[in-house]
Amino acid sequence: MDINRILIEEFKLKPFQVENTIKLIDEGNTIPFIARYRKEQTGNLNDVILRELYDRLNYLRNLKGKQEEVIRLIEEQGKLTEELKNDILKAQTIQRVEDLYRPYRPKRRTRATIAKEKGLEGLANIIWQQNIKKGYLKQEASKYIDEEKGVNSEEDALYGAMDIIAEIISDAAEYRDIIRKIAYEKGIIQIEATQEEKQSVYEMYYDYKESVKTIANHRILAINRGEKEKFLKVNLILPDEDILSKLKSIIITDQDADSYKYLELAIEDSYKRLIFPSIEREVRTSLTERAEEEAIKVFALNLKPLLMQPPIRGKVVMGIDPGFRTGCKVAVIDDTGKLLSTITVYPTEPQNKVKETKEELKALINEYNVDIIAIGNGTASRETELVIAELLGDLDRDLSYIIVSEAGASIYSASKVAQEEFPDLDVSLRGAISIARRLQDPLAELVKIEPRHIGVGQYQHDLNQSRLDEALTAVVEDCVNTVGVDLNTASISLLKYVSGISSRVAYNIVKYREQNGKFISREELLEVKGIGIKTFTQCAGFLRIPDGKNILDNTGVHPESYDIAEKLLNMELDEGNIGQLSKKLDVGYHTLKDIIEELKKPGRDPRDEMPKPIFRTDILKMEDLKEDMVLTGTVRNVVDFGAFVDIGVKEDGLIHISELSNRYIKHPKEIVQIGDIVKVRILNVDKDRGRISLSMKQL
Repeated sequence: MDINRILIEEFKLKPFQVENTIKLIDEGNTIPFIARYRKEQTGNLNDVILRELYDRLNYLRNLKGKQEEVIRLIEEQGKLTEELKNDILKAQTIQRVEDLYRPYRPKRRTRATIAKEKGLEGLANIIWQQNIKKGYLKQEASKYIDEEKGVNSEEDALYGAMDIIAEIISDAAEYRDIIRKIAYEKGIIQIEATQEEKQSVYEMYYDYKESVKTIANHRILAINRGEKEKFLKVNLILPDEDILSKLKSIIITDQDADSYKYLELAIEDSYKRLIFPSIEREVRTSLTERAEEEAIKVFALNLKPLLMQPPIRGKVVMGIDPGFRTGCKVAVIDDTGKLLSTITVYPTEPQNKVKETKEELKALINEYNVDIIAIGNGTASRETELVIAELLGDLDRDLSYIIVSEAGASIYSASKVAQEEFPDLDVSLRGAISIARRLQDPLAELVKIEPRHIGVGQYQHDLNQSRLDEALTAVVEDCVNTVGVDLNTASISLLKYVSGISSRVAYNIVKYREQNGKFISREELLEVKGIGIKTFTQCAGFLRIPDGKNILDNTGVHPESYDIAEKLLNMELDEGNIGQLSKKLDVGYHTLKDIIEELKKPGRDPRDEMPKPIFRTDILKMEDLKEDMVLTGTVRNVVDFGAFVDIGVKEDGLIHISELSNRYIKHPKEIVQIGDIVKVRILNVDKDRGRISLSMKQL
């Protein structure tokens, strides 16, 4: 297998791009580092393509390893032929290799192995070869009667031989290929209720059928969950007669032979007892993997804009974690994220201390000059919002509020990170701090929470958790390294996502900072335990020192390019001639272009170019909404069937995929992403069910 050639063809890349990328990966370079600082070697491949290539490279290497292992195992049995070896080496999937290995795989005791133990393999071969004279099969079968082995009659012998033939058919890769193709082309997923009278969220699937070929990914995940929760029974329906007819036409060469009846029965038994259950599991698994992979991609696509939301700098923020019985937890933090004060107020049911709450919050606002109030979007959020909106009307100062996603805040509150940050603070109050801080700097705060708990996908608890974590961690890494990290303020949680930095090294950096004071140059990193030249090379360009002794330490310019950057600082630049300048300075075109961009805006934060969140001073109620009303909202989540938008009322509205654009789109991600500020038109308001239908068409 020529892995490089396969990657070149699949990704439509030049040979040098694939060869250099593989070499860089194998040398231990991280994807963010390769994407940012090795553009000349990769031909300017971005992080998305690099990660896809990395995943495919791993799969192909695993496939090659599987091929070699299977060839070795079959060869050890003395059964490897040149034809079989070539078939294995030509296999393009691990599934195909497994199919080819199936006849040689050591088996647990089956009906076929029991029949072989009874000495019936010879009779099975006679039937399989279909060359016995008419009228002689039973006579031949009588030779295999052996009462000691449990073969008491000709029929016993023939049926035992049929068990062996059934397994031969089941193990044949070519027959499985035929059935598999029919299953994906003509198979039907049939769903029934386990108890029709029982109400559940799965009622639309109580009597439901859909083609394997067309079933949507979100439906697969919903059906799987319904089956897991024992509300649904799921079956694969195949055109059995067509499949059996196809198998018989291939296997049976002489319909007049004595063996015809027994071969026909063996084929039917093989299909129904052995092949179909296996293919059904395979199809269900394949659909689930496809659906999970797509869900993970959507999750990752949603996570990136959430993390890359612009920070709200220089503002004192009051964070409120709403609640009913236990009250609303309130935390005030200064413009650097430092905690100033905490209280608990009870404006909602059952206490309803609205007047007292307003007085207490007003006192805090005036004492600490609060600029913005961030309200978590969980339980009692809108009830709390109503109180805050009334409070703002009573104040004689400009103040606004915003609803902030509190997904994962409770997990952060009880985490080791939160305990270390606020050891003497009640768990419930830590959530309010997190809500406030994630407005000030979403990236720095959200990295403290496992990405899957941030709540921007669908069915995250049903997905392959290791694959989900791997994909989402990659997104966090790309975001952190795109933005860059302040070396003197970054937490361990943030530092561990920097290229080349492990959790242990992140801890050592913070420890060094505590013992020696602020870093004044990137070179000091080499004094930190665990950072050698290799780690330094990987991480240095992504770490910033805003007030360091070298201005370049506050840019994305890598220390290996400082000499080039310093030459540029002493030159008059003509950006129209970067090509000529790169030759003159003996530096790559892409590297030079990046250096120039960094020198123009030292300390630049790419998030500042994103649309700012919507701040509100008053509240909308569902009763205020009318059809055709046009509002501005913030996209909160993007799923397969549409996008959820916060328009300032209790429930987020849904823009169905069909209402996102006047043109046909395959997925909502083509039009919107989390954090987008969008104009929407109200189509319908269902007050009883708390549902709002929105449209972005013709706006």
